[in-house]
Amino acid sequence: MISHLLLVLGVAVLSMALRSFQNRLVFRLGTYGLVATSFLAGWLLGGSVWLGGALVASWLFLPWLEILTRIRHLRLPIDRTLHQRTPPNRSTFPGFAEMTEEIEILGFEHVEDTGWHYGENRQFYRVWNEEARRTQACLCLAEQQDFAFFYFTLTSRTRDGRIFMTWNYPFSYGLKLPPDVKVQRFPGAGPFADMLATHEKFLANAGASATLANPAPEEIILTMQKEMREQITHNINLGLLERDGEKLIRYTKRGMVFLWMQFLRDFVRFS
Repeated sequence: MISHLLLVLGVAVLSMALRSFQNRLVFRLGTYGLVATSFLAGWLLGGSVWLGGALVASWLFLPWLEILTRIRHLRLPIDRTLHQRTPPNRSTFPGFAEMTEEIEILGFEHVEDTGWHYGENRQFYRVWNEEARRTQACLCLAEQQDFAFFYFTLTSRTRDGRIFMTWNYPFSYGLKLPPDVKVQRFPGAGPFADMLATHEKFLANAGASATLANPAPEEIILTMQKEMREQITHNINLGLLERDGEKLIRYTKRGMVFLWMQFLRDFVRFS
């Protein structure tokens, strides 16, 4: 029994050590090692291959704990009205000033600091426009309870209603995007100049560069609000969301299964 315990602990320690490496292959081996540790714990310490298999399966069903305890009760406004907001301070968002400078040095002009909040959910957006490129940039800060993350978006809209967006949103997105929204994911946090070059290549490959609209700065925030509502409506039509009264929405059972699949995608991608 002692030898089995030492084996399980050894695999666990080795797996955690592998996950400390920056190499993606080595990091992934560490993740699979943790899954193997679960099986070994059930088999060698619990005395059952079936218990080992159940512990491995628990990795796949663990997201349901979050879905059933929090997301099932989550309610959000159907209309995300954007209001002017004060930018986050350095303690809340370290590096915010440096990121702003990185964007503006490339010719983007500040439009507005805006956002929305409901309960413990808060979204902040610093929005820029680059008239020559007919492209809008946004630095987004999402906060929920004690959890927060940021990401960049670059958005160009064509005169025929298509939307091309490059972003580095760090997770699989929790909603489906409308069919006229074309998205490419930029890996990593930057540099922003590389993200911009990737976006311009995205537009060129789609043949959209010559058909881009050039909205007036005062129209950009209203356009963002309109697109948020269209996205919500699209997901209601797909059955992922449903109304809860006149002003709120919630995930349906189908929507919760969709979220679970997104969690699994992240598990594979981040392993």
